[in-house]
Amino acid sequence: MKIFQVINVRWYNATAWYAITLSRLLADAGHEVTVLTQAGTPSEEAARGFGLNTVAVDLNTNNPVRLAIAARHIIQLLKAHRPDIVNCHRGEGFFLWGLLKLLRFDYRLVRTRGDQRPPRSDAFNRMLHAEVADAVVVTNRRMADYFLRKMRTPAHGLWLIHGGVDTARFAFDAKGRDRVRAEFGFGPGDVVVGLVGRFDRVKGHKETIEAVARLRDRGMDTVRLFLIGFDTAMTSSQIQASIDEHGLGDITRISGRRDDVPACISALDIGVVASLWSEAIARSALEIMAAERPMVSTSVGVMPDLTAPAMLVKPGDSTGLADALAGLINDPALRRQVLEAQRRTLSQLTLEEFLKRSLNLYTSLIDGG
Repeated sequence: MKIFQVINVRWYNATAWYAITLSRLLADAGHEVTVLTQAGTPSEEAARGFGLNTVAVDLNTNNPVRLAIAARHIIQLLKAHRPDIVNCHRGEGFFLWGLLKLLRFDYRLVRTRGDQRPPRSDAFNRMLHAEVADAVVVTNRRMADYFLRKMRTPAHGLWLIHGGVDTARFAFDAKGRDRVRAEFGFGPGDVVVGLVGRFDRVKGHKETIEAVARLRDRGMDTVRLFLIGFDTAMTSSQIQASIDEHGLGDITRISGRRDDVPACISALDIGVVASLWSEAIARSALEIMAAERPMVSTSVGVMPDLTAPAMLVKPGDSTGLADALAGLINDPALRRQVLEAQRRTLSQLTLEEFLKRSLNLYTSLIDGG
């Protein structure tokens, strides 16, 4: 197949990761993939770094002249490549692809919604998704429900396709675990609780720190905290200030930017996803599960699709988070149950399944058209 993946994402966020991972899988499977990016962005750099064929098109502009130039560029690309599938991973410019399809350019149009913010449910947007797009892909059940109820998207045109994880790369690494724990001063009897994610308020570092402080107040002296991440919207000094405020400086370590993330995750005894909102795709959660670390999570975005029900807490609830962590620490049978539930879920979330489900969608659109 000839496929355009439209990834006009300014940052290398979860949406970009989902789209670029899918593009790599499709290209490796022998399909002709062209990745349309926004020039000069981390997403474009990442796509090129993976050896993907990229073309920069300015789809994020509101300037009529620049939009007309972008439209002319797209028409040239359509005539040159004649793609079977165009998959838009962002809303900006989606209407333009829909307009060109209505003007009889022959491709199947897919809108992949990897963002947890719901689209506007106005008449034009409902028509664009339900009648112009050939399919809408969502990455979690909550968004699927929104499209069915609010956007009135026909069920046959709505596909739930979670992201996938490289289960070979993120498999539990015993040697890496020992090395990382020794590097950061975690002993064999320590229970290391860890959050994996960029330093950003949305990720819930503050609530995780508060939860670990509550565990310590309950006399759980073997608990340690490992924050696997680096400066982005928040700095390490801001994170450290919260750590010091709760008196956890002696038991907490910050990883900084690392090249051995699978080993760092393996060093954990319990993984935490404490996000306050978002998590439409939850890359870090998949990586924690692949490393066979039991996981506690807030109930945002895709997390109810992934997390054992007993391990779900409300976003911002540091007490509930502490209670869930305490349950895992104190109850070996619960840990085994959580891990078994995660294994069953993860069996459907491999890269192979990600590619298979996406190809099933594309093939159905071509065969049905």
